[in-house]
Amino acid sequence: MAAHTSQSVAKAADGVAGTTGPVRGLSRRTDSAGTGGARGPRPGFKRALATHWYAWTMIAPVVLVLGVIIGWPLVRGIYLSLTDANERNVARTIGVRHIEATYEFVGLDNYVAVLGDPVFLQRLVWTVVWTVACVSITFALGLGLANMLNRQFRGRAAYRMALILPWAVPGFVSVFAWRFLFNRDNGILNKVLDGGGIAAIPWLDDPTWAKFSVIAVNVWLGVPFMMVALLGGLQSIPGELYEAAEMDGASAWQRFRHITLPGLRAVSMTVILLSTIWTFNMFPVIFLLTRGGPGDSTEILVTQAFREAFVASPRDFAGSATWGVLILALLMIFALVYRRSLRKQGEVW
Repeated sequence: MAAHTSQSVAKAADGVAGTTGPVRGLSRRTDSAGTGGARGPRPGFKRALATHWYAWTMIAPVVLVLGVIIGWPLVRGIYLSLTDANERNVARTIGVRHIEATYEFVGLDNYVAVLGDPVFLQRLVWTVVWTVACVSITFALGLGLANMLNRQFRGRAAYRMALILPWAVPGFVSVFAWRFLFNRDNGILNKVLDGGGIAAIPWLDDPTWAKFSVIAVNVWLGVPFMMVALLGGLQSIPGELYEAAEMDGASAWQRFRHITLPGLRAVSMTVILLSTIWTFNMFPVIFLLTRGGPGDSTEILVTQAFREAFVASPRDFAGSATWGVLILALLMIFALVYRRSLRKQGEVW
């Protein structure tokens, strides 16, 4: 019995040694199962890189440029906001003498100081008012003009060119032109008012009128973009919908409410988001038109950050970086909330 058992074991061993198919297959499956977690992703990445190498080659320069232009300044700004850097303790060269930086890491002290300063709340409130006013007026005017230009009438191309013209003119040229128009003594607007027997208005010298002036100029600059974007959205709405609604007896307001507005929802959400971000950071209009004045009545968050870095004495680089990081954080929060609200409405963005 023992001899028979030993012979069976020997045959089984010889069979295993002589069999190549099943054992090798089992060995391959075991090896792959044991190392698949470590080696699995690599072939897929290499295959994707080999298949789409041209796409990676095309986007590599863009990623590099964005990293240099945006990524590095952003990281540097966040770091400076955590220090006490100013023009007196940063590295600088005077003649042939190089002075090393002596600023120190202070953590979140700058954020506590800025958020606890009443100036921040004042700037934030006016920035929000300025942004909401500009975006809402710009959208209303752009929508109205887009509806007018979406119809067939004589000279439509000329009207389109004329209304797009403010967008084609460089921003600083437009602002300087408006500054001349708003001049209290020699401005064209006050000359016209004087001809009608109306006293001159201190457009840029009175806090209330100055706020009205900067909003008017920014709206004038933003309407062409809003109009062109909404006009493109209007032209994508099928005309059969309007014809069917008109045959059913729908009024012009009903067609606008139930066809035009829903058809423009996707475009409207996008342009409102972009316009809000641009207006929130609209530095040129405020700086070139009023320089934040009179006093500081028209200062917004970005002009305050500029003032901290280039106007204050000593120039507070850490404070300016703190203002910049807070502006970025506010816009990111707004974008996230805006996106979530769109998703709740069924919009995919």
